[in-house]
Amino acid sequence: MTDTLAPTLSEQQTADATAAQPGIDTTAAQPAAIDTTAAQPAVDDLARLTAATDFLDHEHPSVRAFVDKALDGIDREKAGQVDLAVALYYAVRDGIHYEVYGADLSPEGLRASSIIAGGKGFCLHKSVLYAACCRAVGIPARLHYSDVRNHLASDRLRSYIGGDVFFHGLATVYLEGRWLQVTPVFNKLLCRLYGMTPLEFDGRSDSLYHPFDAQGRQSMEFLTDHGDFDDVPYAFVMDTMRRKHPKFLDEDGTGTVSGGSLADEAS
Repeated sequence: MTDTLAPTLSEQQTADATAAQPGIDTTAAQPAAIDTTAAQPAVDDLARLTAATDFLDHEHPSVRAFVDKALDGIDREKAGQVDLAVALYYAVRDGIHYEVYGADLSPEGLRASSIIAGGKGFCLHKSVLYAACCRAVGIPARLHYSDVRNHLASDRLRSYIGGDVFFHGLATVYLEGRWLQVTPVFNKLLCRLYGMTPLEFDGRSDSLYHPFDAQGRQSMEFLTDHGDFDDVPYAFVMDTMRRKHPKFLDEDGTGTVSGGSLADEAS
């Protein structure tokens, strides 16, 4: 990862094929992947990457309340950003249930405040919430997308995905002078059911995914890196989901298929 904050490149001009939701302009130009080779941190970088957005709506009362609960007992005046980032990581990882079925992928459904209200989601949702929470306490944060090979999905999920290569979302946060990739996704219960060791985060090194599960079997491989984004690149996310995982989407194309539970499908 780079050791500097980076300005955004020119915006990616991708049209959104879904209907706009109130308060979110999904027809606007989408943010482009960040140029991580750019130079020294600037004031504008810090302001942009801690600001609330339509998706990372950390000024919403429910997001503020979630952050306050996660940091209860921590003296924010004395705690460093690493301590705050770690506490928020575990609040998102274990406080929001990981569920792939019946997930809302509309613009409203991918807002941090809506994710808290629903109490569940998968990587696309939990990475948004974590980035919003970090920004709420002044930690620069972005969204990051990759294609991964996941060997621990259920047979039913693989049938919807079309194999074992998944479009994957995580977050990146700027701590102690460097960007870290962070994955506050699988909660402890699901990890236990699928024989995985829960992924930890110490605030000083990347928290991506164990390459092997608790039994030494290969767990996850990162295949294609799509880069960092200042905000949810909604058109890119949904175009990718439709192209890579068409069977996984519901009839309206703004959510995932319903019925069942990934936890119940663990074997």
